[in-house]
Amino acid sequence: MFAVIKTGGKQYKVAANDLVRVEKLPGEAGDAITFENVLMVGADADVTLGTPLVEGALVAGEVVEQFRDKKIIVFKKKRRQGYRRKNGHRQELTLVRITEILTGGAKPSGKKAAAPKKAAKAEAKPAAEAAPAAEKAETAAKAEFKDDVKLIGGVGPALEKKLASAGITSLNQIAEWTDADIAKIDEELDLRGRVQRDEWVDQAKELIAGKPPRAKIDQK
Repeated sequence: MFAVIKTGGKQYKVAANDLVRVEKLPGEAGDAITFENVLMVGADADVTLGTPLVEGALVAGEVVEQFRDKKIIVFKKKRRQGYRRKNGHRQELTLVRITEILTGGAKPSGKKAAAPKKAAKAEAKPAAEAAPAAEKAETAAKAEFKDDVKLIGGVGPALEKKLASAGITSLNQIAEWTDADIAKIDEELDLRGRVQRDEWVDQAKELIAGKPPRAKIDQK
């Protein structure tokens, strides 16, 4: 059996045990979720179309993960006016596993999908064995950590001096910035949204955790 549901302004064709990426929905991993906007329900040649919704139809699912999609660049330009704007955007999404397609006013059974549990059991032992090695690698990475703001993609000597003039000389400081701090620094140093666009806070946290620096970001 399949169904066509509507959520986040989009339509999705789903069946039991399907994994579907939809616009962000409230909830945490493991939470039950229902889709009441069912536009179509069918099984083989037997199809029921809604007007606009199928009466008594419901699709139940389970939240698997809350995550952000890949970053996209939004660039705007006006000819002969010197107007250029470059911004980044990462859409927030929810990964949902479809558990049931119900008709006739039936209610969800509340059962969770079995597949994730089996996978978790199968991976439990290797993960436990790998834990000591991972802890050692993390400790070694932290020991080699170099606190230099120029490691952030998009920060060169000129920006380093600007930041130093405002008392910002450490990756640890940048990693702890709140939205209010970012807005204040952006206004004081005239950074024109570069902190959020180039994800300085995320980059600082990655560097502190021992991850290699990202590729340098074009500042043109």
